Amino acid sequence: MSIFVVDSNFFIQAHRAHYPLDVAVSFWAKVRQLAHDGKIISIDKVKDELYDNNDSLKEWCKANLPDNFFKDTDEVMGSYAQVIGWAVSKSVQYKAAALNEFLDANEADAFIVAYALHDKANRIIVTHEVAAPNAMKKIKIPDACVALNVSYVNTMEMFRQLGESF
Repeated sequence: MSIFVVDSNFFIQAHRAHYPLDVAVSFWAKVRQLAHDGKIISIDKVKDELYDNNDSLKEWCKANLPDNFFKDTDEVMGSYAQVIGWAVSKSVQYKAAALNEFLDANEADAFIVAYALHDKANRIIVTHEVAAPNAMKKIKIPDACVALNVSYVNTMEMFRQLGESF
């Protein structure tokens, strides 16, 4: 069975826009359950992005996600090199700022693609980003996924594939 690797926007957009912690209790209970069942995971770079803000989402993550939820990306450096190689090969298309952001070692996007690429038969990225193959100002996770044959879905598609509801 595939494991879903969630991007930071999975949490951030849910918390800020669609499923506030104080209103959509069943959504967050489902996220907690899926995390504890090992059906969803994330990476250390996403943790850094989430914990950068001292807010209720950070506190929820600390209180509700298992200790092993955020995986170390050190193991995927070979795959990371592939992702970086692809991005650099697109330097004619993307503006320097877009490449610099994607290549920034503190940003999660390239690392989450690398983490899924490292075991692409068993890992699916969950992101709210939408492919924009002609974009110049930002490298989107789905575009890197398409180029590197990595699977990705949005939040609702993940729930459908897992046969979950809340």
